[in-house]
Amino acid sequence: MVDELIGAATELRTAVDALRFAPPVAHVYDPLAYAWAPHERYLRRFGAGPRGRIVLLGMNPGPFGMTQTGVPFGEVASVRDWMGIEERIAAPTAQHPRRPILGFAHPRSEVSGARLWGWARDRFGAAESFFSRLFVLNYCPLVFLEESGRNVTPDRLPAGEQAALFAACDRALRRSIAALDPRLVVGIGSFAEGRARGALAETGVPIGRILHPSPASPAANRGWAAAAEAELRALGVDLPGEATPSP
Repeated sequence: MVDELIGAATELRTAVDALRFAPPVAHVYDPLAYAWAPHERYLRRFGAGPRGRIVLLGMNPGPFGMTQTGVPFGEVASVRDWMGIEERIAAPTAQHPRRPILGFAHPRSEVSGARLWGWARDRFGAAESFFSRLFVLNYCPLVFLEESGRNVTPDRLPAGEQAALFAACDRALRRSIAALDPRLVVGIGSFAEGRARGALAETGVPIGRILHPSPASPAANRGWAAAAEAELRALGVDLPGEATPSP
């Protein structure tokens, strides 16, 4: 299982690093390249688990999360202190001056990651308990920045650039899902849900969605954890500390 996950990530890294993107994209970061050490450690430590887990699928790295730590939604404190992962980052040569790669020394917290992993810690306790039931992947590994430093999400790329990128990401997702053999894939946000439905249409794996924890979402700002838990329950997901309904 773990070797397949690592193989999928390695193949994806090679495929996306061969792609080129036109303006307004000015800088492209690939954490699977410069932050491979913590990413591989994440896969080796938590990728091995029982079949039938639930996979939570994100869109692409945030500037202060996976971009810095190589771990999906990888807010520095959560990855270092809760997951126990900290590795040296070999920062890329060409960096945007407003979005430097500082790795685990970055002082800013990724709000989306702090919400997701903070919920996981509060609800499940130890990281091992969470990962025995769920696993988190990102669909696209790349970070796209305009000259101003503004983030460009994959859904805003031109159709031609999307086609090549999404083809590579679809292949990696199918390979990862085949290795994990989950009972449910849950897109974190509508983009991830849509990509999962397209890439996994022939696998028969059920697909669902929960609210994205982004601070740009008013609904998430009103209480992301409670909203996400309600959506998970609606998908038939039992959470720790909750009684399982009688048949």
